[in-house]
Amino acid sequence: MLTVDFGRFRVKPGERVLDMGCGAGRHAFELYRRGARVVAFDMDAGELAGVDTMFKAMRMEGGLPEEAAAETVQGDALELPFPDDHFDKIIASEVLEHIPDDMRAMRELMRVLKPGGRLAVTVPAWLPERVCWALSEDYHTAPGGHIRIYTRAELEAKLKSIGFRVGPHHHAHGLHAPYWWIKCAVGVNNDDHVAAKAYHQILVWDIMKRPLATRLAERVLNPVIGKSVVVYFAKPPASGAPSAPAEETADAV
Repeated sequence: MLTVDFGRFRVKPGERVLDMGCGAGRHAFELYRRGARVVAFDMDAGELAGVDTMFKAMRMEGGLPEEAAAETVQGDALELPFPDDHFDKIIASEVLEHIPDDMRAMRELMRVLKPGGRLAVTVPAWLPERVCWALSEDYHTAPGGHIRIYTRAELEAKLKSIGFRVGPHHHAHGLHAPYWWIKCAVGVNNDDHVAAKAYHQILVWDIMKRPLATRLAERVLNPVIGKSVVVYFAKPPASGAPSAPAEETADAV
């Protein structure tokens, strides 16, 4: 289940791409399939072990573009262990809402991204997240949980203040917001509740089968109750550098 739209965030074979806060690796795997030289980065060694196992399985299966490469790196988002201007593109999906010093993490993203590079950021959207917080204290007070609710305007303003150019945005996972409202209402750890189990089965069916009815429903729901908001940014090119191709510029700003 991807949150970033790779039709908007185009990745070319051989590009060096950081998935910062990769978690279980869903975006990292897609980047690898597309031929990127992907670095899956996270603090959680257990998550990274699973991602590395999947990378190895993908290599054994074959069929990857010849430019593709993948590795996992453990570390802190506040001190990324990479040189300046290192990555062509970066994804930071559902991670900034966990970080107390989010501005420091954003500056690190700016530092390691190449001039002219692009950044995709996803965070929980304000309205669905606000409902979750209202329904359940456990949802946002658990260790490692969400510590803030962004408005899109706040997210854009913070990244713009450190030099990023703000590009297009969209919402994603409109079908998932009601599931989390149910979970918050019945207990975030109560996976056996009949309502939570039933809705979860619907989501699994949707992900596996992708029927037209749910695709259309999500398209309608996304702008209203999409669980995530996705914003695309660009780091300005170096002074005197040639402009990006027209299709890249159109996507980025």
